[in-house]
Amino acid sequence: QEQPVETGGGLVQPGGSLRLSCTTSRSLFGFYATGWYRQAPGMERELIARLTTYTEPEYHDSVKGRFTIRRDDDKNMLYLEMNDLRPQDTAVYYCNGLAGLQWETTEPRLSWGQGTQVTVSS
Repeated sequence: QEQPVETGGGLVQPGGSLRLSCTTSRSLFGFYATGWYRQAPGMERELIARLTTYTEPEYHDSVKGRFTIRRDDDKNMLYLEMNDLRPQDTAVYYCNGLAGLQWETTEPRLSWGQGTQVTVSS
């Protein structure tokens, strides 16, 4: 079953930056939206950034102003630029193709990939 492939995680100091990348075997452009989730230890997976073809990107309040989602349709890649990282950003990050017209009704359309671990620590 097709799964996204996420890369780019790592260990970074507070205040640092990382860029995560994601690709899938099918065109990301075919989904209504694409997005990034994260799951911290002991927590549920949460949507943090969402991008559609028709609207401005949307972000969870915890990452607004620090993270930027963007997509390169020519390369079939989805990116998450993360700046000013904080220890509370430590999590496994996942991407997915999405359905749902609104943030609250967003649902993933693909099986989950392995994710990429981001650890923010001094």
